[in-house]
Amino acid sequence: MSISYKDLGLVNSRELLKKAVDGGYAIPAYNFNNLEQIQAILQACVETKSPVILQVSSGARKYANSTLLRNLARGAVEYVKELGYEIPIVLHLDHGDTFELCKDCIDNGFSSVMIDGSHHSYEDNIALTKKVVEYAHKHDVTVEGELGVLAGIEDDVVAEHHTYTEPDEVIDFVSRTGVDSLAISIGTSHGANKFTPEQCTRDENGVLVPPPLRFDILEEIEKKIPGFPIVLHGSSSVPQKYVETINQYGGDLKDSIGIPEEQLRKAAKSAVCKINIDSDGRLAMTAAVREVMATKPGEFDPRKYLGPARDELKQLYMHKNNNVLGSAGKA
Repeated sequence: MSISYKDLGLVNSRELLKKAVDGGYAIPAYNFNNLEQIQAILQACVETKSPVILQVSSGARKYANSTLLRNLARGAVEYVKELGYEIPIVLHLDHGDTFELCKDCIDNGFSSVMIDGSHHSYEDNIALTKKVVEYAHKHDVTVEGELGVLAGIEDDVVAEHHTYTEPDEVIDFVSRTGVDSLAISIGTSHGANKFTPEQCTRDENGVLVPPPLRFDILEEIEKKIPGFPIVLHGSSSVPQKYVETINQYGGDLKDSIGIPEEQLRKAAKSAVCKINIDSDGRLAMTAAVREVMATKPGEFDPRKYLGPARDELKQLYMHKNNNVLGSAGKA
């Protein structure tokens, strides 16, 4: 027996993304695996009055159990009411790689799914994406496709090299698949080690500066499909304060370099209306946990280190909504 996302009080992403394109901002798409993460996400988005896309990867479903995650999302709708301001919430499958996985999520209350066929040939990507779209649209569920490949590692998604999105392919891909949004590759990548030092330059202070995003490709895509919702994956900025804290308290993060926030803000003012951020959240929580463990070695109550981790994550996401994505006040 299938469950509709409408019965959970969720919304799909169609109208949210359209408003974001027209308004020159991006909807935050934050991944969660546990209670503390979803608490931080919802608190941050309620306090900044931002819509939110709660993302679940296939790895998260394996880790936390799909039924528990669905019920966390159901509780999210009631939780924001208790927090005092109702925001629109999308429950989205991140990087679904098979029709069966997407179908299972749709049947279990997800309001949006991504089918990532980018590892297939172009024609096979179209065929798989179209199959998911046809099933999803019968249930009024929105679908994100992907064209181009991002380098890096995130859960089960692994690629060694970028394949930039070809602007000449986007009209054909969108029209033949019927997708509601399109993830593209313009230089972002998964994980905390997005670039090697050799790929970067140094500013006047000796700080490594990564290569700029390919805004020329983005502009060509916008010309081909004007007003169509574009998505950026792998968009964590890898705040160096978290890297330094982690390393200070026993970590070993080398060459952790992310996407400059000013570039993401520029992208959010374009047709990029959904930006995925996961690694930054992992870094924020890990830094907070490591600091507690190191400075209070006698502590063994999980609430005493997961609580600070949740609070740090909330502050990070409030910053993202206010200063990077521009989504604050748009709920």
